[in-house]
Amino acid sequence: MAQIAYLQRWNALHDTIARMQGARSVEGAIEVVQETARHVTGADGVCVIRRIGDEVAYIAEDAISPLWTGQQFPIDSCVSGLAILHNRPIVIPDIEHDARVPLNLYLSTFVRSMAMFPVGMPVPTAAIGAYWRSRHDIDGRSIMLLSALARALGTVLQILPATGSAVPELRRAS
Repeated sequence: MAQIAYLQRWNALHDTIARMQGARSVEGAIEVVQETARHVTGADGVCVIRRIGDEVAYIAEDAISPLWTGQQFPIDSCVSGLAILHNRPIVIPDIEHDARVPLNLYLSTFVRSMAMFPVGMPVPTAAIGAYWRSRHDIDGRSIMLLSALARALGTVLQILPATGSAVPELRRAS
């Protein structure tokens, strides 16, 4: 059964990538990720974060309860910003035992485990965060799916025009 569920998640990723490729704008691609990423990742919440200069802005989410959409934070003081700055994934099985997590922002939420992936090459301009309500080691399969989703989004963002004011900086480093 676990293998079937995993294959279903890969199929969902494939469908998500196809839908992102069919989007007509950056905003459309972000909307696709927002609508499908939880299913692909098996997470309880997913956020899309963009870099704006020395800050990050949480621009989209799908989660079991509200997280940070519409809020901005200093890039060097949050996990999404660190993933962008260092251009590498960050996987945290227990938020209470990782000094990079600003606990004052997380303890009032459902989040107990998380993974953050930079989006964009060669310099990330965004990130995708996945969140789980239980403390656990995030399995390698979920990490592979999230990594593939982040790479695909980065590729799509490079070729799509931004049509509105919500996400124009996603295509260039700030």
